[in-house]
Amino acid sequence: MNKWLKTILILTGSAVLTRFIPFSSLFRNLDTMIHEFGHALVTLLLSGNVLRIELYANHSGVTYSAVQAGGRSILIALAGYPLASLFALLLFYLYRKGHQNWGLWLASAVALIMLVLYVRGGFGMLWLAGFIALNVAMLVLWPKISRYYYLLLAFLTLEESVVSPLYLVWAAIAAPSRAGDASNLARLTPVPALLWALLFSAFALLCATWAVSLFFKGDRLRKAKGSR
Repeated sequence: MNKWLKTILILTGSAVLTRFIPFSSLFRNLDTMIHEFGHALVTLLLSGNVLRIELYANHSGVTYSAVQAGGRSILIALAGYPLASLFALLLFYLYRKGHQNWGLWLASAVALIMLVLYVRGGFGMLWLAGFIALNVAMLVLWPKISRYYYLLLAFLTLEESVVSPLYLVWAAIAAPSRAGDASNLARLTPVPALLWALLFSAFALLCATWAVSLFFKGDRLRKAKGSR
């Protein structure tokens, strides 16, 4: 089967199936967290200041920062979607290597940094604290089910990393001035919001294809070891 078609079918099936898992919607905020962390991280790398980050229950978020005008603003606006896609890919890479715990500790560390330093507002702080607590519980108290929890997070994050830029494409067509990062980049560059949204979507699909490949390779390796 064509790898692109295979990826789309798996993402579609995953999106449908995960809707039946109780409270799965809450875990979709992991993608939002990484997206906003990407903006904050690049801001700091470019000697800017992160003022605050807000996370919302509808899986959206905003990073408020201060940086010198010019090319730095372009890099900051670029960071969110690609980093979210790369993080989803990293989760599947760690799964293939059998290092799921590393992925949970990494996600918890990012959440802790954001909670302590940047996120303000009731839902965002509550979600981050609950996410950290659940990750620690999985790692320390319930290690036998942590693998399945990890896969739930990985697939939800992968879905959101693809769906979010695809939604951005629709937003760029319907209301180009309200297409989030794509609109910001369109204001900062000669490139229209729709093209930015398409570029984000293409990169997300590429990362998703690699992630799906890593997932199946990881499962084959486990089965081969189990049969020895």
